[in-house]
Amino acid sequence: MEPFDAIEALAALAQATRLETFRLLVRHEPEGLPAGEIARWMGVPQNTMSAHLAILARAGLARSERQGRSVIYRAGLDGLRALTLYLVRDCCAGSPELCGPLLDELLPCCPPEPRTP
Repeated sequence: MEPFDAIEALAALAQATRLETFRLLVRHEPEGLPAGEIARWMGVPQNTMSAHLAILARAGLARSERQGRSVIYRAGLDGLRALTLYLVRDCCAGSPELCGPLLDELLPCCPPEPRTP
């Protein structure tokens, strides 16, 4: 990820409705949510929500797919991963033991899948 991309993603999340919309989409992975339902959950008009979703999509934090008459939105997990890695790549000056608490916080929500031999 380039600095400009990180700034765009952070700017997209630096607005309350977009931040909460992104968190809502993350909670509804992998199914996603229809645009109208997102607007209802967030309590904003559909045209306003469309603008917010477009900003999240441009930043790589949301993606959409047409299913019949509905547009289903999902969290851009690849964008989240890229942003997170960009922010912590040089964490703790190369001392992995200092980053342990951060990793410990993340593991309970996303435990690694067991490897099969």
